[in-house]
Amino acid sequence: MQREQLFTRPASSHVAGDAGFRVRAHAHHQRLYHIELDEHVLADFFESHRQMSSQHLEYVPTARFVLAKALDERLGAGFRQTLRAILHERDNGGFTIGVQGVTSDPEDYVKFGTAIGHLIGPANHDAMSGTFYARFVVKSTDASDSYLRQAYRLFTLHTDGTFVDEATDWLLMMKFSEHHARGGESRLLHLDDWADLKRFSEHPLGAYPFTYRSPASKNVAQCVARPTFFKVNDRECICYIDQFVCPESIEHAAWLQALSDSMEASAGTAALPLPMGDLIVLNNQFWLHGRAPFERDAQLQRELMRQRGRFSSQ
Repeated sequence: MQREQLFTRPASSHVAGDAGFRVRAHAHHQRLYHIELDEHVLADFFESHRQMSSQHLEYVPTARFVLAKALDERLGAGFRQTLRAILHERDNGGFTIGVQGVTSDPEDYVKFGTAIGHLIGPANHDAMSGTFYARFVVKSTDASDSYLRQAYRLFTLHTDGTFVDEATDWLLMMKFSEHHARGGESRLLHLDDWADLKRFSEHPLGAYPFTYRSPASKNVAQCVARPTFFKVNDRECICYIDQFVCPESIEHAAWLQALSDSMEASAGTAALPLPMGDLIVLNNQFWLHGRAPFERDAQLQRELMRQRGRFSSQ
């Protein structure tokens, strides 16, 4: 098998400071960036929108973009363009950013995540929650029909949006709270750090339209047929999750299992800690994500928010 050559970050125009934000190389992943914001700007943003509720954001889509515009204007020229440039840049495609201890109010977390997401593009409807975002809790016991909430299982590498018929270009995950949590780190794999990419993408089944069906908890009844690999700007991208893909033969199942096993074993798969109040945004076309198992603890609890959507055309 080809030996994996991991990415080494080149000098980048993103690693710089501008007005109310600074972009730095991420401390825990060679491809990601971490964005630091001026705390006075953050405090002013939250105080100025104290009366705006998450319910208002759910009911009035325009308010989500108004909130995004308010944050963008406070942080100075180039903030929105920087976020988009990082996500579209194939060598990177992801960043973390947070509230930096300025607030611990979950309502503020929803507003902050919504503003960041809508600087990138419109959020998709999340059928699991019935609105444009989902908040969910991982705890010690759960009877879910998905690995999303099952704390002690390995949540294998996957992309989001496999079983819906709208584009899912970006994914945002934000940590709201955490108690008695050991383990459970985010696991990430950039497609170009996977040595077997060519082997699987050029296989005849790489272009086969596999059927995806979601479990009842996702509140989506439709079936979607999607190829595992597709190209954007002439570069390989992926659409895959092992829980919801429905092979039609032993040969299909064997290929899909080999695909998952190869990604899980890749030297490019890395664990990433995410502090409370921080979020991560990834290009869902060429980043896969999962979660390491938690250590057993009867008092374990972690709350997360998810948003996902399309890249803006403007």
